[in-house]
Amino acid sequence: MPHHHLLKAALGQEKADLLITNCRLVNVLSGEIHPANVAIKDGIVLGFEEYDAVEIVDAGGKYLCPGLVEGHIHIESTLLHPVEFAKVTATHGTAVVVCDPHELANVKGTTGIEWLLDVTKDLSLEIYCMMPSCVPATHLETSGAIITAQDISSMLARHQGRILGLAEMMNYPGVLARDPEVLEKVLAVGELPVDGHCPDLSGLDLNTYILAGPGSEHESFELANAREKLRKGMHLMIREGSSAKNLQALLPVVNGFNSQNCSLVTDDRHCDDLVRDGHLDHAVRMAIAQGMHPVRAIQMASINTARYFRLRHRGAIAPGYRADFVLLDHLESFGITDVYLAGQHMDALTWAPGSTTHTMENSVRVPDLLPHCLDIPEEPGKMVRVMSIMPGQIITEQALVKPKVVQALVQADPDNDVAKVAVFERHHGTGTSHLGLVRGLGLRAGALASTVAHDAHNLIVVGIDDQDMLLAVETLKECGGGHVCVRDGQVVELVPLPLAGLMSDWSAQEVVDALDRLNTAAWDLGCPAYINPFMQLSFLSLPVIPRLRLTDKGLVDVRRFDFVSLFSE
Repeated sequence: MPHHHLLKAALGQEKADLLITNCRLVNVLSGEIHPANVAIKDGIVLGFEEYDAVEIVDAGGKYLCPGLVEGHIHIESTLLHPVEFAKVTATHGTAVVVCDPHELANVKGTTGIEWLLDVTKDLSLEIYCMMPSCVPATHLETSGAIITAQDISSMLARHQGRILGLAEMMNYPGVLARDPEVLEKVLAVGELPVDGHCPDLSGLDLNTYILAGPGSEHESFELANAREKLRKGMHLMIREGSSAKNLQALLPVVNGFNSQNCSLVTDDRHCDDLVRDGHLDHAVRMAIAQGMHPVRAIQMASINTARYFRLRHRGAIAPGYRADFVLLDHLESFGITDVYLAGQHMDALTWAPGSTTHTMENSVRVPDLLPHCLDIPEEPGKMVRVMSIMPGQIITEQALVKPKVVQALVQADPDNDVAKVAVFERHHGTGTSHLGLVRGLGLRAGALASTVAHDAHNLIVVGIDDQDMLLAVETLKECGGGHVCVRDGQVVELVPLPLAGLMSDWSAQEVVDALDRLNTAAWDLGCPAYINPFMQLSFLSLPVIPRLRLTDKGLVDVRRFDFVSLFSE
């Protein structure tokens, strides 16, 4: 029940705090654009009529649009501290973020989620979490933590209102096999939303998966599959991120009868893309450019998402809604001139992290490396399985290649675009690691290494020279994680990511500038300019995306969902 003074203000018996006059309201509830004066008190919208107010702002005929609502993103993938992420995305009109802290949880477990909730608890941009469902993602890698159904129940009880449900259920084979541990996690959230992750499912398998609980899907990339999921009641999250770009392919499935069941999301948004091109505003602009009516595009980035997550009074401008809105010069280009969160102009907002007892530093625990830990003894007469990167994709294929051998040891072979790759367990100091080969990075010299390696985020290194690879690993151990480029025994560029080995404590612009220098250095090693070298590197250890991957436990054939030997007859 609102306070009496809000009711009095709505009746015009008390002054509003702010009145925006002479605006064209993009009304995502009625599906129209109409003239309005928008009155606000205590960060809440009172109504559209004439009100007396302490502050009056003449919008000069600009469009007034609700703040945008992000329904699925991994904040860690931006490489930014969550508060810095909030500050940047707010400038692009985002008012609410529902994140999946899956990366943090794989490194730090529930402690990482608690930290995220703590540091973002008092922000003007509201950040909510979905509880990670797959930590670890598979049995094929070593993660930093394990999250059980009991952990999920406990976190929901402790953080009611901040944790909204269960994050993407990637283990759809476990759902279909009726694995008790998997189903217990779904049951642990009761009637709260459960996000899906089922890119290839259809028919009876899809029916079964939906019956088990998942109600949304962000992994569709083909029109027919997206249409089947809509027909079967899933909320379709159309993804336009930095790695996966599905908007153009899926937009034709949206029409005037089903658009309320569709949302725009980003999933993974790299820091440089975020700063240069924007956040959800970028997806809205793209949808409009593809011919979608602006009101519908804005609905898919605001009220539709808020309703799916049961966030009352978010994602629209109407009496009782939180006063999150942007002013636009032009609707079609979604050109933002001003942002207001809870009735406060962006210029008046502060961005101080909330207090926390948790620390995210010192997460890289790799024992001292042995001099010959990168040696790959040959198996005479046998071919080697090589992870073959597909241009513009995060999937890989398997290539069978005759290895380059020197003194009975398999070598990197830059003339045939074959580099060595190693993954070192970095959470528990076990010393476990495995070696493999990769094609498609174009490396001619040196080494690249990172502690951002989905999903377990162990330390991954790729290179042509073993000594450069060892130096890259030692460098990341010393700085607590990050991205590094090494050549001829020298560290060429380093982007430290001390927060769980995933995020920086620098400003967004500092991170963008450092990434530019890092990518340039990687391109100088031979990586083609049309790929993002560290993005490609981060997915080489992800054992849920076909086909060949390397984890700290071994080489994985994802289609078999099991380990295979590096060598083949």
